[in-house]
Amino acid sequence: MTSSALTVLTGAAFGLSLIVAIGAQNLFVLRAGLRGVHVLPVVLVCALSDVVLIAAGVGGLGSIIEAHPGLVVWARVGGAAFLTVYAVLAARRAMRPTSETEETGARGGTLVAAVSTALALTWLNPHVYLDTVVLLGSIATTHGDARWWFGLGAATASLVWFSLLGFGAQFLQPLFSRPAAWRWLDAAVAVVMLVIAATLVAGI
Repeated sequence: MTSSALTVLTGAAFGLSLIVAIGAQNLFVLRAGLRGVHVLPVVLVCALSDVVLIAAGVGGLGSIIEAHPGLVVWARVGGAAFLTVYAVLAARRAMRPTSETEETGARGGTLVAAVSTALALTWLNPHVYLDTVVLLGSIATTHGDARWWFGLGAATASLVWFSLLGFGAQFLQPLFSRPAAWRWLDAAVAVVMLVIAATLVAGI
């Protein structure tokens, strides 16, 4: 195996370690995949956003963010506010009568709403700047001239992960043929969003 291929694999492994976790973005992609509505746009928005952020980190943007901590504070405030609103909406869905919950699972919002939510969950999340731009960027620099191979591996991992999460969710659809399953999912989404929002506020 060549050194560049090894660096790509290292970047992919590190990238997966950052994104394969229960979070606001992953839950949204999963829910879109389960509904089978606007899956491709949502996956593309999340994956391509990661590619842009990874490129920025490898390119050295992390040092600028570290020099201006106020930017992260504003991102935390905005992210916490958005996640709180999203949590309330998820909680309302979870508390609806069974028939309404089933319809919500079967239908889907507009394309604009899906893309806007995906963008907000990605770019209003301060952890994406601290982890993807600053941390990943710092690790990439340790590879010297091969740092872009490292970035390529991390970007490829993001593309693969979001594709699997969005399009692979269809295999869970039999489980979500029951309205109660949707209510439990939305309840879990609400709890996770509130917990993340609380951690963002606590970190200010």
